[in-house]
Amino acid sequence: MEGIELIPSENYASCAVMEALGSVFVNKYSEGYPGRRYYGGNVYVDMVEELAMERARKLFKTDYHVNVQPYSGSPANMAIYLALLDFGDKVMGMELSHGGHLTHGHPVNFSGMAYKFIRYGVDPETEMLDYDRIEEMAISERPKLIVSGTTCYPRTIDFERFADIARKAGAYLLADISHIAGLIAAEVHPSPFGHADVVMTTTHKTLRGPRGAIIFCREEMAQRIDRAVFPGIQGGPHDNVTAAIAVALGEAMRPEFKEYGIQVKRNAEVLAEELKRLGARIVSGGTDNHIVLVDIRSFGIGGKEAEDLLDKVGIAVNKNMIPFDPSTPMNPSGIRLGTPAVTTRGMKEGEMRLIASWIVEVLSSKGKDEKVMRRVRKEVRELAMSFPIPGIRSG
Repeated sequence: MEGIELIPSENYASCAVMEALGSVFVNKYSEGYPGRRYYGGNVYVDMVEELAMERARKLFKTDYHVNVQPYSGSPANMAIYLALLDFGDKVMGMELSHGGHLTHGHPVNFSGMAYKFIRYGVDPETEMLDYDRIEEMAISERPKLIVSGTTCYPRTIDFERFADIARKAGAYLLADISHIAGLIAAEVHPSPFGHADVVMTTTHKTLRGPRGAIIFCREEMAQRIDRAVFPGIQGGPHDNVTAAIAVALGEAMRPEFKEYGIQVKRNAEVLAEELKRLGARIVSGGTDNHIVLVDIRSFGIGGKEAEDLLDKVGIAVNKNMIPFDPSTPMNPSGIRLGTPAVTTRGMKEGEMRLIASWIVEVLSSKGKDEKVMRRVRKEVRELAMSFPIPGIRSG
């Protein structure tokens, strides 16, 4: 409450979402699907799950089949791979250091162990996706599945172009929209529906729900996807999470959520612009979504030190690799910033400029000026306390 949350994957769920998480549904077992359970007493569980599915389709304006049971994003991606691939099949996914996710084929992850991943990245000059190069790789490698979507890419993803590439390569297309789902729902980022064969999203981040996941797929894949989730990799769903997902999706259909999505994007743009004006190098030169990736090498410190210094003044960020990073993952050359949580608290452009000035001041001083650190910590606390977390009492 007394600090500023700038980690892009974190947000604040509403009281209603948290009440659903703590509801009586936490006590129930419901292996199976609505109308096809392995336990009795699931009349209301069926109603809640069907409501979540219905709201998911309505929010994202799609007729795709929906599965709301995955425990989180990683199991959801595992289920998709299990449904569509054989072990050892070739897949294309984004390089982790260029913005991809562990489940997009990193060697230490199950995805990189079970499947042969070909990893694409960004152009070294623009630091943006080079779709021509991705198409060349796809046609040459002929993967069975292409993963589009990222965990740290600040630019718009062209799902239509990815779909065209997948068709030419004879591959399925998976859109992992975990980070940008709320922006897609708010219609400030292009939608993958109608382009991708399968769409996966987590339900927190920009959606402001609980920590869970949803898989959407074309109807002809529905049975394979459902069987891969249960009994393929999971047992009974977490019914309290399903209830909370239904609540969050309902909240996201309100007009104020679209206003929120617009402000999330605008706040990120202003944060990037101000950091750039103050001398920081912004990867790719800016942002089109909620993420700002900052190259901090000019400050003469590493990402781990930057994360620790900012934490001391109450600004939470995460160290992050940048494209073509010469450093290690534990002390990379960048920090990743995001605006979902501060926007939920009601902060706007003026606050973003102020936050940018604090970040540059702290990193420039390398934490050696105690007066600067104390003053910034005091100012951060004052700002945070003037924007209470919705539904959370400060007393």
